[in-house]
Amino acid sequence: MPSTSLPGGTWTLGDLTVTRFGYGAMQLAGPWVMGPPVDREGALAVLREAVERGITHIDTADAYGPHVTNRLIREALHPYPESLHIVTKVGANRDQQGGWPPARDPESLRRSVRDNLDNLGLDALDVVNLRLGDAKGPRPGSVAEAFGTLVELQQQGLIRHLGVSNATPEQVAEAQVIAPIVCVQNMYNLAHRQDDELIDALAEQGIAYVPFFPLGGFTPLQSAALEAVAARLGAAPMSVALAWLLQRSPNILLIPGTSSTAHLRENIQGAGLILSDEDLAELDKVGR
Repeated sequence: MPSTSLPGGTWTLGDLTVTRFGYGAMQLAGPWVMGPPVDREGALAVLREAVERGITHIDTADAYGPHVTNRLIREALHPYPESLHIVTKVGANRDQQGGWPPARDPESLRRSVRDNLDNLGLDALDVVNLRLGDAKGPRPGSVAEAFGTLVELQQQGLIRHLGVSNATPEQVAEAQVIAPIVCVQNMYNLAHRQDDELIDALAEQGIAYVPFFPLGGFTPLQSAALEAVAARLGAAPMSVALAWLLQRSPNILLIPGTSSTAHLRENIQGAGLILSDEDLAELDKVGR
């Protein structure tokens, strides 16, 4: 039976209501996010399980595979429930070496939006994030031309809402001068707190912050501190890390990815862990 009992409640992206606990589809593609999944039926099953569990926010990109993940989403879920909202990214392609070369010129962005529409089987995309920077993180530079191209596509009715990903605070501000945004998607977790000020500023504006790599890049010392708190609570470290993100700020939306239905259920259950003020104070030291 479908369940709507998800940790964190909901958030509004423009005029779209989504569950704060979402699902990231990146891991559905093959190794290194290239080619078909190792277990195709399992990939389809986890997508259907996500919707059955009440998740209404799926994050994807046509570069995953490339094209593989979006086609799996379409096969598993189309025609989409009215409550389901798919957020995608443009601004990077894949090369034969598995790299992510930038593709932010106007024609590449137009082609990527068309590919997302075709492979997802949609007439309009709910939210499109402009991916900036590179694999090492955000990089300074103007977003005006690239973001302006997406605004044109929005005006044509192909995109409903816009966001930015892998962006500096300055790029977020520049994009907002050009057009409204509904979300920012950057690397952030308990150990990587560089966007603390940005998260708080966005919360005041009613803009979502969507962290990727919720348990990535921890030093051994930081991992040990997280594991100590998790052991005291009788929970998995990933559960504590996800729960901490949900309690960090009401505008944080989670998109943990997995290709396993069992792991999906564990993530949902774990994110519902309630951390005490004492737990939060101890965890706060991990990223300092």
